[in-house]
Amino acid sequence: MRDISAARLYLVSGAQLTQGSLSDLVPELAAAGVGLIQLREKDMEAGDLLSVGEPIRVACSEAGIPFIVNDRPDVALALEADGVHLGTNDLPTYVARRIMGGAIVGRSTHSSTDIDEVLGGQDPDYIAVGPVYETPTKPGRPAAGLDLIAEAAQRVDVPWFAIGGIDESTLPAVLEAGARRIVVVRAITESRDPPAAAARLRALLDAVSL
Repeated sequence: MRDISAARLYLVSGAQLTQGSLSDLVPELAAAGVGLIQLREKDMEAGDLLSVGEPIRVACSEAGIPFIVNDRPDVALALEADGVHLGTNDLPTYVARRIMGGAIVGRSTHSSTDIDEVLGGQDPDYIAVGPVYETPTKPGRPAAGLDLIAEAAQRVDVPWFAIGGIDESTLPAVLEAGARRIVVVRAITESRDPPAAAARLRALLDAVSL
């Protein structure tokens, strides 16, 4: 299992960004400070996920970045991905580990109760906490707010990432609340210059110690 403890900027993306394919952009994104990449394609069948995921996995491997697959430990295993990310209603962590062995398993949390349940019995390698702000990538899910980030900063011992509506304008408040790692989607995927956007976010992160 790759070490994720030093990762601070986590990109979740489909196979295509506004400015090109994710696989083509991985080297520049890695150089700009992205430390984890997750492929999230909610509507794709397994075969299509394998097709689009393979070049991303290769690019991530060459760049030295862990490659994570959203929701599907079976697809992650088939792709020889570094890990899988699971939502609150997905398979239990122990089942994902049974499928994937020693791979990275991350989990989403949206409340204090979720954090308690996940850390109390799920034993993930990392958790995502949020959404901090409402985001169209999670339609219908209310914002968890900065209070949950402050709570996570006080009591979560595994690596954790703030997620949800984070961009250059909102990141300072997220950092002030106690986050030191973030997940971003649109701030990079919809940018006219994804590596430059990643570099600016990473500079803000690096201004505070891990």
